[in-house]
Amino acid sequence: QVQLVESGGGLVQPGGSLRLSCAASGSIFNINAMGWYRQAPGKQRELVALITGVSSTNYADSVKGRFTISRDNAKNTVYLQMNSLKPEDTAVYYCNADLASNSNREYSDYWGQGSQVTVSS
Repeated sequence: QVQLVESGGGLVQPGGSLRLSCAASGSIFNINAMGWYRQAPGKQRELVALITGVSSTNYADSVKGRFTISRDNAKNTVYLQMNSLKPEDTAVYYCNADLASNSNREYSDYWGQGSQVTVSS
């Protein structure tokens, strides 16, 4: 069974940095795009950053220049380096992967369990 497991959330002061990781495990055939989304209390889930299978990237305007998404295909892992964090970055962050398992070779969305990121002094 395929699953995505996140790590790296926590509490940080404004201006600080955090790095989120998300590792896909199980019987994986291939992974296309991987991404990070976030959901703040009372708000809809929004795309933060996306990286394609050929490592093209896309960012929400609110995080451009501060966040960097990357991936290690050998480890089936996606990262989100977050610098110059602001209180408005506080949210639960979810990783996402467009992934095909070996069992059926059909692509589906898979989600991590969510990681709380709190930016506060």
